[in-house]
Amino acid sequence: MSRIGNKPITVPEGVEVKIDGQKITVKGPKGTLEKEFHKNMKINLDGNVITVVRPDDQPENRSLHGLTRTLLNNMIEGTTKGFERKLEVNGVGYRASKKGNDLLLNLGYSHPVELAAPAGITFDVPNANEIIVKGMDKELVGQTAAVIRTKRPPEVYRGKGIKYAEEVIRRKEGKAGKK
Repeated sequence: MSRIGNKPITVPEGVEVKIDGQKITVKGPKGTLEKEFHKNMKINLDGNVITVVRPDDQPENRSLHGLTRTLLNNMIEGTTKGFERKLEVNGVGYRASKKGNDLLLNLGYSHPVELAAPAGITFDVPNANEIIVKGMDKELVGQTAAVIRTKRPPEVYRGKGIKYAEEVIRRKEGKAGKK
């Protein structure tokens, strides 16, 4: 009994969903997303309501049921509203800036780190210590934010590095002096 998998998805106005076997195409105001789903999942479109049905209660099908529904919902939400991920840059001399469509990071290395924006992703830098990754594909937005974070992960002693805005870094105490 999957609570998430059994929820129907309502397709909003201005979004067009096309089902071609296991390949789903969602076209909305922000663009088009295309994805191929597992052959066991049956995806039905009735008017403007999408339902996902699993054939039986095998463990693989049970796990795919909620996943398929969530991925479909994210495709519809991405083509209407889009997704964003915020990152913070902490540290003396650490800063971010935009260079065209690319992101330029000064992270204490001997050279600036330059990251090209993947197709469908835009970077927004409201100030030198904040980066916003925007796009309509939730998976790609999250992956791009994770790649940016790996360039200088947060450090637990001083809190320097790049972290997600909602992430909490548990600080460690330094060496205790000899008594």
